[in-house]
Amino acid sequence: MKILVINTGSSSIKYQLFDMDRGESLASGMLERIGGPDGRLHHRRALAPAADLERPEPSPDHRAAMTAIMTALTDPATGAIGRPEEIDAVGHRVVHGGEEFFRPARIDETVLAAIRRNIPLAPLHNPANLAGIEAARGLFPDTPQVAVFDTAFHQTMPPSAFLYGLPWEMYERRRIRRYGFHGTSHHHVVRESARMLGRPTADLNLITLHLGNGSSMAAVRGGRCVDTSMGMTPLEGLVMGTRCGDLDPAIPHHLASTLGFSLDRIDAMLNRESGLKGLCGESDLREVLRRRAGGDERADRAFEVFIHRIRRYLGAFYAVLGRVDGLAFTAGIGQNSAEVRAEVCRDLAGLGIELDPDRNRAGSPGPSAVQSDSSRVSILIVPANEELEIAEQTQELIGPR
Repeated sequence: MKILVINTGSSSIKYQLFDMDRGESLASGMLERIGGPDGRLHHRRALAPAADLERPEPSPDHRAAMTAIMTALTDPATGAIGRPEEIDAVGHRVVHGGEEFFRPARIDETVLAAIRRNIPLAPLHNPANLAGIEAARGLFPDTPQVAVFDTAFHQTMPPSAFLYGLPWEMYERRRIRRYGFHGTSHHHVVRESARMLGRPTADLNLITLHLGNGSSMAAVRGGRCVDTSMGMTPLEGLVMGTRCGDLDPAIPHHLASTLGFSLDRIDAMLNRESGLKGLCGESDLREVLRRRAGGDERADRAFEVFIHRIRRYLGAFYAVLGRVDGLAFTAGIGQNSAEVRAEVCRDLAGLGIELDPDRNRAGSPGPSAVQSDSSRVSILIVPANEELEIAEQTQELIGPR
């Protein structure tokens, strides 16, 4: 079975084609700057002989972009398939499924209407996701299409975790609540952690740490999310590359009343000018670490704030779960920064969390365990693969063909 995974943004489409029978990626790439004259296609065929393609590809809309992607996928020189009909299903990343979707959904008019209803909850993302779905349906009218929602994994949270302390009608009528994001990544990490530990997910309590430019954590009991750090939007929770994470809700009012900031100005500051960037001028943690190693005080302080917030959530989620079998680090920072993992796990032997310094520094391009032999809690590095998770969920939903 061959499954094409699509991740559509407002001006880009990322894609990856999987052969599910062989468990491998056949090709991947991105078409960026859709709608402008400087559109560009980046394409890579993974099969031998491997082939890379980069070329100008002006695309006035997402339909034209999808057509260009299919040309690259079927081209004899760069493609991985001979014709579009070889694709058995298309899996789409959709950011927000609201309260309607606990699991993937085969796309039909009812599902499309629900995605549209949730646009107010994700005004930047759901319209773009819809554009990608419509483009793919136009190219593959007879091929099953599946929506996999970033929010779905977190829909198992109990009301005690997802409700805010606001007037009831704010939830009942306006759907203001914690939804959580990065759910596809957290779900993949749970699956991989169970495989690494040789235990069924139903027996495992995990704290998953998706640490990248955008970061979130989840408390997972028996394979089901019971709490997460992001909220109604991806702004809540950890300190991130440019997002502030948790802050006193009165701060926006203070900025408006004392400095005259508009709501748009406040929103831009909290989402794009805060976090690591706001604290030290750098949103990339690699640069923060480089400056910190050179004695830069602001970079050191930004790093400490970043770590402190992670540890605070780790302690809170430990209390929520009561028993923790494993910590699982993923995404760019979680996978690649031994320094971050060491600081997060520092002095936590009382909780049964003991990192092995040598294993942690050695790391691995693949999944690895870096806890000490005496640690009661497993400490895992799980490479992120949201595209594969979308493909697997798509396959599970539509069944064999």
